[in-house]
Amino acid sequence: MGPSPWQDATVHTDVLVVGAGPAGLALSLMLLRSGVRVTLAERSSCFRRDFYGEILQPGGQLVLDDLGVLEKASARGARTLDGFQVLGREKVLLDIDYRRLPAPHNRLLALPQPHLLEELLAACGPLPGFTYLDGHRINALTEGDDGRVTGAVLTRLGTRRVRVRASVVVGADGRFSKTRALAGIDAGRREVFDQDVVWFTLPAPGRATGRVRIHRAGKAAVLVHDTHPDRLRIGWTLPHGSWNQLAAHGIDGVRRDLAAALPQYADLLHEHLTSLSDLSLLDVFAADAATWTGDGLVLLGDAAHTHGPLGAQGINLALQDAAVLHPVLVEALAASDVRRERLAAFEAERRPVADAVTRIQRVQAMAFFGVGGPLAEFVRARAASVVTRTPAGARITSRIAYGRTPVRVRTELFTAGAAHGPRAA
Repeated sequence: MGPSPWQDATVHTDVLVVGAGPAGLALSLMLLRSGVRVTLAERSSCFRRDFYGEILQPGGQLVLDDLGVLEKASARGARTLDGFQVLGREKVLLDIDYRRLPAPHNRLLALPQPHLLEELLAACGPLPGFTYLDGHRINALTEGDDGRVTGAVLTRLGTRRVRVRASVVVGADGRFSKTRALAGIDAGRREVFDQDVVWFTLPAPGRATGRVRIHRAGKAAVLVHDTHPDRLRIGWTLPHGSWNQLAAHGIDGVRRDLAAALPQYADLLHEHLTSLSDLSLLDVFAADAATWTGDGLVLLGDAAHTHGPLGAQGINLALQDAAVLHPVLVEALAASDVRRERLAAFEAERRPVADAVTRIQRVQAMAFFGVGGPLAEFVRARAASVVTRTPAGARITSRIAYGRTPVRVRTELFTAGAAHGPRAA
């Protein structure tokens, strides 16, 4: 039997969202509940995401609570974390305690992405006007005679081509966004971090810490936090470009170096870290796209701005982006005006926030991971004292947790019957 012939189809929608990550799915749910037709395209056919960001700051939790999905997603499996700690020689150098914040979001939440994405998709599924195209990759953007983006061409497994006609295309397809590339927008990549991060997980029943801990170890640092189910997620932060040299010593050398940095977990490392294939190297960089909007086009989350993993900001910024973009799109569609000038209100509000996070992460990287003599250690100790023991520390913690101001979902824009969650199928 020969290969299947191409099967062409056309879908008409109000908004095409490319990428079913947290931002794309959250935005889709907001728009659907506001009576907007949404087609969501995702290149993967499943939500297996082993080393994507999973720590939710209170700001991201607030958005998901507004949507009514946080509790259900957490029930699929999550871990509550009380805050961040920086340790040196097992002494706590810095303790950012989220329990100082007002309840109920006075915590961090390690929520595996599949649990969140599955719950968001389940909420979208029954709503009128929703089309989900999993396993479909964006292949081209389509434009009208005036240059406005009018949709996209998607393909699936070389056998199916779908032409989506849309008033607006939203690129929510991550830091290596194909939508952004097709629009000819420069990613604005910047090598502002001097670290690479190697990620892995270890089974660790009974070894939960209830914190995100950064263990300083010489020129490196190791980030450790609990994750579901009964595991530790570990990020080994190394000087930029040093991984290949370390990997050349094989898994025995890697285990030896990690055990020296994390002696309390040496038994788990030797038992469960058996191959270099158990490790994933993260390409750490910052990026800020030249523009986030065009006529009929918006970039969202990592497609617009990319950040390092420090401080667990990426997923939270993306969810807040979705909440800010939601009313901009609803109002633009109602006015039949999706020109760049109108959509740019989203970029004007969120770009300064993204820029501020990058600046803060650079300072955090130097404070947490930087090396130096007694003066550097003295400065770190003084800064730690301010954050840990003074009222100013609570304000700093709140800024990290929520950004400049908490972002809320405009639930008053939801149509009748949708404001309290998805309709029954």
